Amino acid sequence: MPNNLPLRVGIAGLGAVGREVVRRLLDGVPGLTLAAVAVRDVAKAKRALPGLESIDFRAATALADDCDVVVECLPPALFREVALSAIDKGRVFMPLSVAQLLQPQNDDLVERAKRTGARIMVPTGALLGLDAVRAAAESGIRSITMVTRKPPAGLDGAPYLIERQISLAGLNEPLKVFDGSARDGARGFPTNVNVAAALSLAGVGPDRTRLEIWADPRVSRNTHTITVDAEAARFTMTIEGVPTDNPRTGKLVAPSTIAALRALVSTLKVGS
Repeated sequence: MPNNLPLRVGIAGLGAVGREVVRRLLDGVPGLTLAAVAVRDVAKAKRALPGLESIDFRAATALADDCDVVVECLPPALFREVALSAIDKGRVFMPLSVAQLLQPQNDDLVERAKRTGARIMVPTGALLGLDAVRAAAESGIRSITMVTRKPPAGLDGAPYLIERQISLAGLNEPLKVFDGSARDGARGFPTNVNVAAALSLAGVGPDRTRLEIWADPRVSRNTHTITVDAEAARFTMTIEGVPTDNPRTGKLVAPSTIAALRALVSTLKVGS
């Protein structure tokens, strides 16, 4: 499309992150325009975001009909159909449910994108130092480990806990609930470890990225500590993310998504 035209952005889902991304787009981001929104309850969305009166509402799978970028902010069960609609039409697909990219049923998405010319762009989200990890991967990484600590409510309902009948009710001390690969973590905690999924894709892959998950009643923030041992550097990073009203999601995800969108149209882009 001509460079002087704004990129048309479609948002699938208006949860805690989707609402904030829409609000920021409505406030105005040069080079971007909010073209359409997919949401289950249109009346509720309009009450929450008055600026939506002039925005087109449509099915999530129809966003890619004329939107250049489709941002996915949906429950995991709806991920694939939206991903396919955007990828098969050659759009930029920006998934926030990053852990879904590690699910077996979605193994074909990258190859489909290669055939159609689509791009799958994962925002940094709550991940600290993603640029450093990607740079380290160019020179060779020996190991990556991530330790995640969340308030027990932030892990509530995870399939891994339900299958193993692990209860976090009344927890008064830290409990390690998972120790394994990022791939297995994504399967067991599909709405809780998007950060680990992004880290694995940036670095050594989901099978070599080690992940620990702790339910920790002493913390009020989603805390991630990443240790990278690479040929070019060794570094450890810790980030404490403030949760949104959804305890599984941090407040940094929405501004990170806007930053990723802005990078698509910025003349000057800082960072890889």
